[in-house]
Amino acid sequence: MKKLMALVLPCVLLAACSMPAQQTRSQSVNEVAPYPEAQAGYTRSVIYLPELKNEENAKVELVIGKDTEVDCNSQFYTGTVKEETLNGWGYNYYVVEKVNGPVSTLMACLNAEKQTKFVTLNSNLDLLRYNSKLPIVVYAPSDLQVKYRVWTQSDSAIPATIE
Repeated sequence: MKKLMALVLPCVLLAACSMPAQQTRSQSVNEVAPYPEAQAGYTRSVIYLPELKNEENAKVELVIGKDTEVDCNSQFYTGTVKEETLNGWGYNYYVVEKVNGPVSTLMACLNAEKQTKFVTLNSNLDLLRYNSKLPIVVYAPSDLQVKYRVWTQSDSAIPATIE
């Protein structure tokens, strides 16, 4: 019986460890830290990142923009994303400011068909460090949407050509 328990117990522990982590969050961002409420005309977007095995090998790109009717020209919005620190906590959050546009190239579009596309904000913000322990909090004008991409490192490096 002891041998059976010695065999069953590690199997149960192994099975429990292999279960996927829950992605649901039972807490709000205000339970993490006292982030300020959004000002009038702004929304507060919160990104909860799932836990990764090697988070140091991942980066997060904020993709901020809005659905806009466009023609054949390339279009984008301009603006700045200011990184601020939550006083007394040391946690960062981001504020989108000075949004202008859309700015467009001036090609002649022979077929004047317009379509709705997600036009992004070209900002001064670099890739962010991936950290599943803290949410990414972004304050943006109410007409903008906040999306994100996760960039991860490939397992292999491609050698450069020697010329």
